[in-house]
Amino acid sequence: MLDKLKEFKQQYDEIEQQMSDPEIIADRKRFIKLHKDYKDLQPLVEAYHEYEELLSNIESAKEIIHNETDDEFVKMAKEELQEFNKQKEELDEKIKYLLIPKDPQDSKNAVMEIRAGTGGDEAGIFAGDLYRMYSKYIENKGWKKDLISRTEAPQGGYKEIIFNVEGENVYGTLKYESGVHRVQRVPQTETQGRVHTSAASVAVLPEAEEFDVEIKDSDIRKDTFCASGPGGQSVNTTYSAVRLTHHPTGIVVSCQDEKSQIKNLNKAMKVLRSRIYEMEYQKYLDEISSKRKTMVSTGDRSAKIRTYNYSQGRVTDHRINLTLYNLQNIIDGDIDQIIDELQTAENAEKLKETIG
Repeated sequence: MLDKLKEFKQQYDEIEQQMSDPEIIADRKRFIKLHKDYKDLQPLVEAYHEYEELLSNIESAKEIIHNETDDEFVKMAKEELQEFNKQKEELDEKIKYLLIPKDPQDSKNAVMEIRAGTGGDEAGIFAGDLYRMYSKYIENKGWKKDLISRTEAPQGGYKEIIFNVEGENVYGTLKYESGVHRVQRVPQTETQGRVHTSAASVAVLPEAEEFDVEIKDSDIRKDTFCASGPGGQSVNTTYSAVRLTHHPTGIVVSCQDEKSQIKNLNKAMKVLRSRIYEMEYQKYLDEISSKRKTMVSTGDRSAKIRTYNYSQGRVTDHRINLTLYNLQNIIDGDIDQIIDELQTAENAEKLKETIG
């Protein structure tokens, strides 16, 4: 264990030295990559120092037990040794999880897309409920949410809503939400009290930095048009809305939420970069998915991952067979327990791979 940690400590020291090199500082792309690696290694380096100190304490206690003639000292040393060994067991377990290979995208910000699926008006209302749930969760985490585009549904909610989330380890947390979410409840428009099943899909993309994806201007067609829907006085009077078409991939992105064409263009470029980046990233996810049973982190977008049953006050995550009877709290943004359970399940799978 110590030898493995020592390797990471050497990597950490090498990166620290490289980051003080003026040539590397001048290379923004390389410097940011090194800084990310440096930050990722910090918990392992801290564990290395803690482990080294603990082993030293264990050896000192053993020496006292072996050489000391004072019974009181020996007794104290035995008690300390017992405590040190307990701490070592706990640290061993902690380090096992620290050594689990991390998804390189976990520390990135995220672009979230929620779309109404089957179920007509009720699906749009449910998409709105999911947006409200995530908005409250993001607020509770102290993250920043920035709306990119939205298309409202006639009876409330959204046909589609796209937003950016910034903060610490955002993608690594929200990636578990990708997939189809189902709701079972009596719609407001239902006169006979029958329960309907509707659905909305959630996509979570790691936000691509400018240096992650190179997009040529010649590969993009930019169209401008008048915005529609909420947006103030400039709506339908100025060509502030932007639509980008990326010819090589066929990806189309629109943004009309801002009054400024430049702001809409910047937001649209952010989504375009992330969608192009995700096409490559998906190959990595598919490779991992073929090796694991549940693959809770990626979520096939067509897979039904969760059901919200209002009549029973129940939420079930089908990937790990988790059922909770606190639907209202969850819809109000309290989804920590679900995400924690999914992370635990994924880490258990990764640990089996690492050990096995």
